[in-house]
Amino acid sequence: MQAKGTYEESDITARLSKDLPTWRYEGGQLRRTYGTHGFKASVMVANAVAHLAEAAWHHPDITISFGKVEVAIESHDVGGITDRDFELAAKIEQVIMWQPGKEGGALTGTPENESIARYIKYNA
Repeated sequence: MQAKGTYEESDITARLSKDLPTWRYEGGQLRRTYGTHGFKASVMVANAVAHLAEAAWHHPDITISFGKVEVAIESHDVGGITDRDFELAAKIEQVIMWQPGKEGGALTGTPENESIARYIKYNA
């Protein structure tokens, strides 16, 4: 039996497929691994995720390593996945995967030059 306000696994996977296809449901959590170009970039990603989580007062597990950051979200207080998990995951995805150079405007984004240490592996 699901706790009040939580989603069944089939509904979780369907919603992820539709709204957050780069996220997965594993171990009772919404999970996403972001590839980075090194430890400094991983720390930057983790800090951005931590800022969003703290502002939302919803705190995911964050695992930082040299070339990746894993984010795992669940609503511990109700023992399942709720709308707030999906909303935080969507906000994290929006911010971390933002590529201003792809949107036009004055912000050009990280150069494509291979000699410059890129921040996120957008295609990974």
